[in-house]
Amino acid sequence: MAPPPATNPLAWPRIVFGTTPLGNIYRVVEAGVKHELVANWFRHGSTPVFIDSAGKYGAGLALQNLAENLSSLGISPADVVISNKLGWRRAPLRTPEPTFEPGAWFGLEHDAVQNISYDGILECHAEGNALLAPYGTQLLSVHDPDEYLAAATSETDRERRYRDILDAYRALFDLKAAGGAGTRPNCVGVGAKDWKVIRQLWNDGVALDWVMFANSYTILRHPAALRAFMDELHRAGVAIVNSAIFHGGFLTGGDFFDYRKVTRVSDPALFNWRDRFYTLCARHRLSPAAAAAQFGLSHPGVVALALSTSQPERVGSLIELTEGSMSEEFREALTREGLADFEGEER
Repeated sequence: MAPPPATNPLAWPRIVFGTTPLGNIYRVVEAGVKHELVANWFRHGSTPVFIDSAGKYGAGLALQNLAENLSSLGISPADVVISNKLGWRRAPLRTPEPTFEPGAWFGLEHDAVQNISYDGILECHAEGNALLAPYGTQLLSVHDPDEYLAAATSETDRERRYRDILDAYRALFDLKAAGGAGTRPNCVGVGAKDWKVIRQLWNDGVALDWVMFANSYTILRHPAALRAFMDELHRAGVAIVNSAIFHGGFLTGGDFFDYRKVTRVSDPALFNWRDRFYTLCARHRLSPAAAAAQFGLSHPGVVALALSTSQPERVGSLIELTEGSMSEEFREALTREGLADFEGEER
């Protein structure tokens, strides 16, 4: 049975800024670039600015850099809402590179270890708030529970891991009840690439206030079962944040799709779809990024897109992507060309 309707005391903006560049994702990002990036969130966006981070990002470096730059810019805690996805803690770095995601993070002085349990989440929360001080966390969640379950070695192990996740949520709801996440009302949520894990948590009674879907509801991929679940969440008052809407940059011209390299030889169907999509966008004088963003926001339950860039000069254009809405003409063209399916979706 699904939980009772959620209460969302926060007024969500149309964009939530990601912080992986602050944790040195894929390369060492210079301190000045990080400072300008955070400054542009406030220069171009409206306050309070919503920011998505995690202890896993750079083994806490993203949280640390976020707090340092907010402080140096003189940002009031009242002007920022921070999501800290919990489940990873800092650990000593004893190898040439971090062990938790080899090849993804650079210039780190710490490693990170997974810590999903009742006590583990409380420890992650305390560490995160210490790194963020004097800024608190208003949005609470478990980081990628789908990946934690996917690492199971047997059905018995998966059941054990799922109990760990439920215990972690029990800790989050205890923090929410105690007001232990920050100065604003606390909201408990979840983010995952496998949306079916979110549905499992919801059906098992985890009373989520918000959810973040990644690589799930996009102009390329939007299964009917997911849309039906989003309709259910919307009716229950759960805020939906949509992330990874470009499939790792593939929809905007990149060579990676959902974190893997693709070519016209290996994945001809993907490139055929993109070619047809680009032709339709050109006909309607829309950039592929704008079209993907408009679709990502088209479901009535979606309150915001989570977008990230390591280039400060691009912050303004990211915000612009969230300001448009899909025209009925383009919606009909997507359906007519067989590029999208809206059948049965609530409007």
